[in-house]
Amino acid sequence: MAASIGIMDSAYFVGRNEILTWINDRLHLNLSRVEEAASGAVQCQMLDMTFPGVVPMHKVNFDAKNEYDMIQNYKVLQDVFNKLKITKPLEINRLVKGRPLDNLEFLQWLKRFCDSINGGIMNENYNPVERRSKGGKERSVKGSNKMPKSLQTNNTPPNSTSVGLTKASGPKPATTAQVQALSKEITDLKVSYDLLGKERDFYFSKLRDVELLCQTPELEDLPIVVAVKKILYATDANESALEDAQEYLNQSLGVEAEDEGNGEQEQDDY
Repeated sequence: MAASIGIMDSAYFVGRNEILTWINDRLHLNLSRVEEAASGAVQCQMLDMTFPGVVPMHKVNFDAKNEYDMIQNYKVLQDVFNKLKITKPLEINRLVKGRPLDNLEFLQWLKRFCDSINGGIMNENYNPVERRSKGGKERSVKGSNKMPKSLQTNNTPPNSTSVGLTKASGPKPATTAQVQALSKEITDLKVSYDLLGKERDFYFSKLRDVELLCQTPELEDLPIVVAVKKILYATDANESALEDAQEYLNQSLGVEAEDEGNGEQEQDDY
């Protein structure tokens, strides 16, 4: 089934909000960005939920912050892929960089694959928090750091100090006018959020189309395509990305023009 999920499958049109909701609901996490799953730990536990007992969760490090620790998680994931005979290649070097496009695409594929196994139905007998804590016992011996907030469970009990608040010490109840004003503000924010989400998804789909076009074997080595990929795969907000691409393009075209000129000169001499 994994091999049949092509790049034009509907899986790759699932938005990041739906992906994040899928992860957070099933694993009781608080991810707000797909890049937060770049460590590979989330992917390992998703397969652990789909195929109970296949993933050695004690080897999965949810505290992974550097590329070395992340790669260890992906090694566990690759072993699971081999056990399950999943043929999809793991582009680890790209995933650990935390690039949104790469991680979103892999999570889109993972959701499609898991849904094809369990029909999209959550395993009610699976306790994600307990499974993570079992793995954490062995990691705590090694002195690992505190788990990032986004990878902590989202069912943390309320602060016990707030339980003892009395009516006298608590805040005054809001007036009807205040409630209406806040409700209107929330509605406006939701509308703005939805519009921004649609705009973001629109431009993301355009970038994805450009990326797919650049990966065409017949085109990927052309100077203009290489220059575009330099901009697409810039790892940070580097203002020189465009300049680097233009410089590369100018150099490539200059070399080609010089070669053509030399060829014409040879023909004239002949």
